[in-house]
Amino acid sequence: MQYRKFGKLDWKSSALGFGAMRLPQFGSDMASPVNEPEAIKMIRYAIDNGVNYVDTAYPYHMGNSEKVVGKALRDGYRQKVRLATKLTPHLVKSAESLDRYLDGQLERLQTNKIDYYLMHGLNAREWKKIQTLKALKWAEGRRAKGHLGYLGFSFHDEFEVFKKIVDAYDWTFCQIQYNYLDENNQAGRRGVEYAAKKGLTLVIMEPLRGGSLAKEPPPAVAKAWALDTKKRDRVEMALQWLWNQPEISVVLSGMSAMQQVIDNVEYAGRSGPNTFTAEDAALFKKIKEAYQGMAPIPCTACRYCQPCPNGVNIPRIFELYNNSVIYDDPRMGAFAYAAPGPVAMKPQERADNCKECGDCEKVCPQHIKIPELLKKAHKSLISISMPNGCPGQPPGPEPV
Repeated sequence: MQYRKFGKLDWKSSALGFGAMRLPQFGSDMASPVNEPEAIKMIRYAIDNGVNYVDTAYPYHMGNSEKVVGKALRDGYRQKVRLATKLTPHLVKSAESLDRYLDGQLERLQTNKIDYYLMHGLNAREWKKIQTLKALKWAEGRRAKGHLGYLGFSFHDEFEVFKKIVDAYDWTFCQIQYNYLDENNQAGRRGVEYAAKKGLTLVIMEPLRGGSLAKEPPPAVAKAWALDTKKRDRVEMALQWLWNQPEISVVLSGMSAMQQVIDNVEYAGRSGPNTFTAEDAALFKKIKEAYQGMAPIPCTACRYCQPCPNGVNIPRIFELYNNSVIYDDPRMGAFAYAAPGPVAMKPQERADNCKECGDCEKVCPQHIKIPELLKKAHKSLISISMPNGCPGQPPGPEPV
């Protein structure tokens, strides 16, 4: 296992972290119970082979992920790792509930202290909820009592929102969705550089874009991968793309099978910053171009169509629809479009608010038939029933 400096702290984290959002389950249904014996075996294998960072959250697996992680960290394993979990704002009804929320986490995790505590899934709306709850002041109080270690946040929004949150508090670390296809999405590479400049540790989630980058690629992408003269594993290369960046400390992987743990531990063992060649960079450029060329709607997000007089967020809708097709992942698109709770688009921004006035078509440089394609995108994105929780997860627990 390779280890990397964890930001400003006098501690080194394993390059690979164990993310407990996609633990093995009995059955293929999203609500299937966790296969606890196998999950515990996987977590302990990772720790025995050098992983020292374990990440979970209350909503994962209908509230059961923390319980399983707590069981896995018995028998001396808790002392071998730094443990991270999260405060999910929309699951807390009031400031008076914060203590009850954390106390439940400590009980499920069978520990008296959480090393790294994150404000979970922040976007502009959730950040306002954190401020309304005065959650950071509360967390500082629980830190003083020894129940919390360092504070950070996980993030899903645009760079400007990310920058605002980074600047608002003396965070120790942040966790962002980042991979070779999301280099310019959400916080993106700009976020990596900005956080590093501010001294924050970078923890990466969704390195394989929810598993999309581990799937058998479509023909156009497979053709680009075939240009790799060394014929390297696609999953390893996606992870090495991240480990190549010296600003990144931990890459989390939500592993659901023992072979994935074995493989990822091996990949992490040969990772290192600044190891990519010019040939590697050229290969990833061609792979990204191949994926982008599959977009069914030629929207460039120039935003000439904005603001829509009816409030429709046209570029965002087309982005979600395109991604659902490109990565063969309609569930992720549906989650970001219409899932219950605060993480999806606002209802008033969705495509069914289009009045077909035609103003957008008149200014579109790509001459896209926007009203017609908004209907198509809406029909596709709304057709999948998405529960309240994280992508690929069953419904989360009730708020406290």
